[in-house]
Amino acid sequence: MQGRDEELRRIELLLADALRGESGALLLHGEAGIGKTALLEHAATRAEGLRVLRVEGIESEMELGFSGLHQLFLPVLQVLDRLPAPQAQALRSVFGLVDAPVRDRLTVALAALSVLAEAAADTPLLCLVDDVQWLDQPSADVLAFVARRLRAEGVAMLFAARGDWPGSTGRALPRLHVTGIDRTAAAALLPGLAPHVAERVIDQAQGNPLALRELSAALTPAQRSGQLGPLVLPEAPSTLPSRLQESLAEQIRRLPEATRRILAVAAADDTGDLVAVLAAAARSGGSVDDLAPAERAGLLAVSGTGLRFRHPLVRFAAYRSAPLAERIAAHRALAEALDGAGHAHRRAWHLAAAATGPDERVAAELERVAEWAGSRQAMASASAAYERAAHLTADPALRARRLIGAAQRASEAGQDERCGTLADQVPQPLQDPGTAADFARVRAVVELGFGSPARAALLLAQGADAIAAERPDKLPVLLTDALHAAFAAGDTALIARIAARAPALPVLAVPAHLFADTADARSGGARRGDGDPAADRVPDAVSAASAVSTLPTVRGARQPLAELVAACDRAEVGLMERLMTGHYCHLLGDHGTAHRVASAAVAHCRDRGVGGWLPTTLHLLAQVELARGRRDDAQTHAAEALRLADYYDLDHRVAHLRALLAVLAAARGEEDRTRELAHRALEYTRPRDVGRGTTDALWALGLLDLGSGQGQRALDRLEKARDAAGHPLMARHLLPDLVEAAVRAGRPERATAPAETLAACADALRQPAIGAQSHRCRALTGPNSCAEQHYLVALDLHPPDDGFERARTELLYGEWLRRQRRNLDARDQLHVALERFDREGAQPWAQRARTELRAAGGHHDPALAPDSPIARLSPQEREVVRLAATGATNREIATQLLLSPRTVGHHLYRAFPKLGIGSRTQLADLLDG
Repeated sequence: MQGRDEELRRIELLLADALRGESGALLLHGEAGIGKTALLEHAATRAEGLRVLRVEGIESEMELGFSGLHQLFLPVLQVLDRLPAPQAQALRSVFGLVDAPVRDRLTVALAALSVLAEAAADTPLLCLVDDVQWLDQPSADVLAFVARRLRAEGVAMLFAARGDWPGSTGRALPRLHVTGIDRTAAAALLPGLAPHVAERVIDQAQGNPLALRELSAALTPAQRSGQLGPLVLPEAPSTLPSRLQESLAEQIRRLPEATRRILAVAAADDTGDLVAVLAAAARSGGSVDDLAPAERAGLLAVSGTGLRFRHPLVRFAAYRSAPLAERIAAHRALAEALDGAGHAHRRAWHLAAAATGPDERVAAELERVAEWAGSRQAMASASAAYERAAHLTADPALRARRLIGAAQRASEAGQDERCGTLADQVPQPLQDPGTAADFARVRAVVELGFGSPARAALLLAQGADAIAAERPDKLPVLLTDALHAAFAAGDTALIARIAARAPALPVLAVPAHLFADTADARSGGARRGDGDPAADRVPDAVSAASAVSTLPTVRGARQPLAELVAACDRAEVGLMERLMTGHYCHLLGDHGTAHRVASAAVAHCRDRGVGGWLPTTLHLLAQVELARGRRDDAQTHAAEALRLADYYDLDHRVAHLRALLAVLAAARGEEDRTRELAHRALEYTRPRDVGRGTTDALWALGLLDLGSGQGQRALDRLEKARDAAGHPLMARHLLPDLVEAAVRAGRPERATAPAETLAACADALRQPAIGAQSHRCRALTGPNSCAEQHYLVALDLHPPDDGFERARTELLYGEWLRRQRRNLDARDQLHVALERFDREGAQPWAQRARTELRAAGGHHDPALAPDSPIARLSPQEREVVRLAATGATNREIATQLLLSPRTVGHHLYRAFPKLGIGSRTQLADLLDG
């Protein structure tokens, strides 16, 4: 290992940590032949006391979902029996051990984490993952997920990937760029060469150890002694990869013809399956004896059951050195050899590689492979199979359907850019209305991921218009998806026009009633569904007078909403209908029903393995919990949703969740975190007109300013948030803060309209929590003689579990009482408000209450409301402890927080001394206290 001091030091630290029971990961990346594989081999030789698991990415298996994970886990599959049943079932399914679909790749990832934790409980592990760039994408995603979450299991993970940049798999892993060795170290690898020959080899190899060895091996004895001709190492500079491949190809050309043919077969498959390679080679007269020359040349190693090329570049050279006809024959022979049902996917890919033009039989086999991969949540593999099937399809309509299938699976795999590329290949025009509807959904996915949610909604609405007459069965899903996108945009005019397309459907009837007043708000009366979506936005915030005239339409929405709520109890109701029902209930302030519907939607995703939609349902649940005053629950669910959205690469949902988490942080007075989350959300939402995300991010910044006493700045931000929301129903949650900010800024005239709008909302919705906020705002803006009555009504209406909103009313009432020189009464209100704010962790608001209490002649003993003991913990320990206090087991906590059970135990072990307790049974009482 000449010239590798830093790499060896990092590897030794990783191994030592694993022996001490700690986990870690390191990604080595660099150009081909630079020595990454040798470093992995060195780690294996130094892994005394560790069990070594290894997998090597194989280019020919890149499209076989989870093949790499299966290879890595093969020696420890017996631990599956220790896993929770859903996790064990998921792995058995993706490995083809049982015939059952897997709908959630998150369950697979958690199962992989559990497998390593359980296996390491017996013996610490070293996992070697070579050629990550050739690993199938589902395996790469799972292993990266696992590597980021291992903590205290005794697992070391060492990855190697080709390239100067490690790619998406390694973006969150510790990494080390492996570069070329210096001339002194290079010379030590070239014994027996004449000095000037060694210098020429070193110049050409540019520090690449594999190039040094291969260029040296390509020399004849005469050349090694000094007779160096220009054809072997030309004077003209050449790039390393082509020069290296040329030297490898020269070694292969020296082999007997029969050996070259069998090497081409092995290279075409390269699964290491000696039986399959020999069976395929036998079809052209080859035998195991033909491998001997390649073994003697050191190009590959053969055992009783498998073979392995010395380096992936050797396999590549063996394959590319064979003429096209031989490569086609090799793939065809392998397909014939793989005739069992368990090899259908490999056979299909070999047949595809052997195809030289359209072939419907092969395309149909690949389509079946795609369906099989999709049922096991290997969406990247399914997409690749659909794409290759499409390329082998002559019929334009069938090719379009398969390309759309490839694009849909690419989207589900988080490959939105590739989804767009595939959509661009779909032949036009599409004659089949059903295919056109599916194509509209693909285009909307791309637009939502890279463009504007309003334009995504328009694409879906226009697609619905185009197929309505011939495929009315496709309308509900297209229009419901369009509504969902329009809600993300916060564009109620667009929502209303979409809903008007099928108002008989309850899921569309609700918004048709709620936003009927905005349907024709766009100037010029343009036809529905056309034009620039930016023009569809209501130009200004709706006034209080408009709110009064609009909100009676709430009554018309109640009946279809009741039908939707009742339908949500049926299993056959689609997830999108559940989501929209929850949104409607939340919008109308029926947070109890919204919570029930949102909880059921979350359970639907968890139970059915619909992992891609889980962040969206958790987001809705967190929004409802925030509205109900259950801020800890909202924080927990929003944080989980953000972790999942990031895992699934759902940037649109990530932005929404950052905005929501910013609101929660603002109430706690966490200035840096609020600003970071809100500004990162705005970076995404503003350029794309994501109105609801923009509204929430600006709300968070305004709430932060309001809590810290910056009235004018809070007012400016909150008015911008209201303008982004547009409709009074969409802005209703902002109005209490906007009213208070205007009053605190000394601009009461700017509080009048939002207070009247909120009063109109309260009258129409008739929900106690909204009524309480409205009366509080009336107290702030109305005659002084009526203020106390409004405060008392508000306190009577506040739900008991909404401590933060009730405390805000008590604080404002106490301030009013102090200004009336009723200090004794003021102290009572301010003292209670202060205790509530302390319990809620709302420090800026607690400080305001404390200041007002002192001004009223009162005082507050901090010992009466000490900080919660949980504040002494790290954020990760805090979440683990809070879940443990509910009675959740380590396995249940691990599944929720995307950790291993051993890591959960490690956090509890560290948390108990900080909390001053000795057992799990003390947690609930401690946290309640």
